[in-house]
Amino acid sequence: MMSWRRRPGPGLTRLWGLYCLVLGCWRGAVGCPASCRCSSWRIWCAEPVPGIASFPVPQRSAEGDNVTEIYIANQRKLESINDNEVGFYVGLKNLTVVDSGLRFVSRHAFVKNVNLQYINLSRNKLSSLSKKPFRHLGLSDLILVDNPFKCSCEIMWIKKFQETKFYTETQDLYCIDDNNKRTALLDMKVPNCDLPSANLSNYNITVVEGKSVTLYCDTTGGPTPNVSWVLTNLVSNHESDTSKNPASLTIKNVSSMDSGMWISCVAENIVGEDQASAELTVFFAPNITFIESPTPDHHWCIPFTVKGNPKPTLQWFYEGAILNESEYICTKIHVINQSEYHGCLQLDNPTHLNNGAYTLLAKNEYGEDEKRVDAHFMSVPGDGSGPIVDPDVYEYETTPNDLGDTTNNSNQITSTDVSNKENEDSITVYVVVGIAALVCTGLVIMLIILKFGRHSKFGMKGPSSVISNDDDSASPLHHISNGSNTPSSSEGGPDAVIIGMTKIPVIENPQYFGITNSQLKPDT
Repeated sequence: MMSWRRRPGPGLTRLWGLYCLVLGCWRGAVGCPASCRCSSWRIWCAEPVPGIASFPVPQRSAEGDNVTEIYIANQRKLESINDNEVGFYVGLKNLTVVDSGLRFVSRHAFVKNVNLQYINLSRNKLSSLSKKPFRHLGLSDLILVDNPFKCSCEIMWIKKFQETKFYTETQDLYCIDDNNKRTALLDMKVPNCDLPSANLSNYNITVVEGKSVTLYCDTTGGPTPNVSWVLTNLVSNHESDTSKNPASLTIKNVSSMDSGMWISCVAENIVGEDQASAELTVFFAPNITFIESPTPDHHWCIPFTVKGNPKPTLQWFYEGAILNESEYICTKIHVINQSEYHGCLQLDNPTHLNNGAYTLLAKNEYGEDEKRVDAHFMSVPGDGSGPIVDPDVYEYETTPNDLGDTTNNSNQITSTDVSNKENEDSITVYVVVGIAALVCTGLVIMLIILKFGRHSKFGMKGPSSVISNDDDSASPLHHISNGSNTPSSSEGGPDAVIIGMTKIPVIENPQYFGITNSQLKPDT
C-alpha cells in the first residue's frame, strides 16, 4: 500500500517566510545566537541557555544600521562591553543589559552610537564605571540600580549625574565603603575628589596679522586634571605646553585666515571634565580677493569680494575720478562671512556714457588695496558695433557730444540723418494736405457762384419780357429777362426777347401755353 506524503509547496514556503518576517527569524542573516531572537530593528536575548558571552555581530555591517533596540537579560557569561562591539548598530537608541554578569564597559564602547538615548545596566556586577563612554551622548535615562559599586572618586560623576535628573528618588544607588558597609551614593564623600574647572587668561584674543600671541589655561580639580587644547582648523603655527599649570598655547605668525576661530582648553579627570573657549580675532589690512567685469541681472553689477578687519571703507573711482554714488549707482554688500564681504557696484540702466575703467579702493587703519576692472555696458549709438540694446530696457537721450567724432562716417546712417528724413516726410504731408484743402475750397466756391449767379441773371422780369403782367407765369419765357448791358428795350417792340446783344421778335404758341384765340392780340 502506497503511503502519500505531502510536500511543502510554494504556498507553505510563502507562509513560512511571512512567519519568519513577523517573528524576526533572520538568525542566519545577522548571525543571531541561539539564545536570541533577531529582527530588522530589534535584538532580544533573554534565554540563559546556552547563553551569550558577547554582543551579536551582524555578518554585514549594513544589516545592523536599522537596529534601534537591543535587550539582553539573564546572560551570566556576558561580562564586558568592548570597543566597537556595539558600534555595528549605529542607529541604536535603546540599550538594556540587566540581570547579567557585566563587570566592565570600555571607554570607547559607544563612540559610534551617537543616537543612544536610553541605557539600563541594572543588576549587574559593576564595581566601577568611567564617565568617558557616556560623555558624548545626550542620554535622557541612565539606570544603574543594584550594582555593587565601590565608594571611590571614579563613580563620583554618577552622583553628579543623578543630581541633575528628575528620577533621583526612584534610583536606589549605593556603594560599598572600605568597611563593607552600604552607603547611599548621594551621601558618598571622597576626599580630593572634585570636578575639574578650566579658566583662560583671555576670552577674546586680538592680534595683528603676522604677530604672535600666547594664551594660558589655569585648571583646578582633584585628582589633578589632564589638560588639552582643541584647535579645530587652525592654520597658523602653534605650540603648547600642558605639563605645567597654567598650561600655555603660543600661536606664531598669526594668519588672517584664522580670524573668528575658537580655541578651547579642556580639563578632565575621573570625576568629569570642564571646558573654556575663546575667540581669536585677527586684525589685517584689506585684500580685494575678487573683482569681475559687470554682469546684467535685475541691475548691472560689478561683483567683488573684500577681506579686512576692521571692516574696510570702500571707494569707487571712474576713469581716475571719485565716483559719487547715488540711487542709480551705489555699492551693495550682500553676504558677510566673518571678515569677508561679498557685494557689487550696482548700476541702474547704464548707457555708453558709463563705459570705462572702474577702480575699487578698500582701506582701513592697517592698510589698503585697490583693483581695477574695465566695464562696457553698450556701444555709442550709431557706430554700428557692439551688442544690440533693447530700447525698452535702456532709454537715454542723445546729446551732440554723445556721437563723438563723425569723421569718415559718410557711409553710415547717423541719428541726424534719420531726423532730417523724418522732417522731410512731414513737410511733404503738410504740402499735400494744404493743396487738397485749397482745391476743395475752390470747388465749393465755384459751385456757389454758379448756383447763385444763375438765379440772379435769369430770375428777374424786365420790361422786354414777353409775358404780360397777368397770370402768365406758366410761360417758359417768363424767366427770360434783359440785363443792363443789353441793347435798349425800345428797339424791336414790346414782343421781343433779348438774347445776348440781339433783340429777336417772338410769337407765342397758344397751344403750348394753353391760351385761347380770344386772348391773342389782333395783329398776331
